[in-house]
Amino acid sequence: MAKTEVALAILHQGDRFLLQLRDNIPGIVYPGYWGFFGGHLEPGETPEVALRREVLEEIRYNISSFTPFKSYEYDDIKRHFFSVPLAVSLDKLVLEEGWDMDLWTPEEVRRGEKYSVKAGEVRPLGTPHQQVLLEFIRS
Repeated sequence: MAKTEVALAILHQGDRFLLQLRDNIPGIVYPGYWGFFGGHLEPGETPEVALRREVLEEIRYNISSFTPFKSYEYDDIKRHFFSVPLAVSLDKLVLEEGWDMDLWTPEEVRRGEKYSVKAGEVRPLGTPHQQVLLEFIRS
């Protein structure tokens, strides 16, 4: 059986990182947690093509440049991470998937939680998402 693969964007603007608050729906991966934009590769799709497609679908952002960061395999999923400069202000993005989105400071990433205006409460950052971001910050 083919391994599931996903392409994920480490969207950054200055020293801040744009993350998505995932919908709080039972049955999805990390419901109600902050995480990366991106998603599954379609059959025959490369991680680079999937990255562009997913980010465009999720926030209507047309990626102009990106750099591969790292790939990790765990939980029978191969995750391809890309460094993606965010060249527009948040008001130019349209959240099409997820509960909320916000820019995180490195300190908020280290703390592992952030208040969401739309959720009206503090929500956690997924542990693997936090680990990848901390590694990205260190690199």
